Amino acid sequence: MDEPDPNDGFVTLLGLSYDEVGADRVVLRWQVRPELHQPYGIQHGGVYCSVVETAASFGGAAWLGDRGRVVGVSNQTDFLRAVRSGELTAVGTPVHRGRSQQLWQVEITDGDDRLVARGQVRLQNLMTTE
Repeated sequence: MDEPDPNDGFVTLLGLSYDEVGADRVVLRWQVRPELHQPYGIQHGGVYCSVVETAASFGGAAWLGDRGRVVGVSNQTDFLRAVRSGELTAVGTPVHRGRSQQLWQVEITDGDDRLVARGQVRLQNLMTTE
């Protein structure tokens, strides 16, 4: 089965860099920049949701491996602190990994290690039938 390319598609628009991608932990970084702002000049909440889903999906896919693929079925992201600039870091870790679904938690912090957003994604495991 083809592995997802972390430098392909939508994630390239976000400018994500991957510090760590594994079955037990995913670490992503990106720069807040004007094209990712909402109209009031702060990081758009959709970016946080996208990063949360990306971190969970890559971690979930790493854990499931060649047994199948994962797709997001639920994304709950809370926005805790407004950010106008700087580098943000997202750290994703599994909460539950079962036969049919996984639950991942992702915390996003700023350069001063303050929590700015927190989310969780439920993934459906789509098993390969061979």
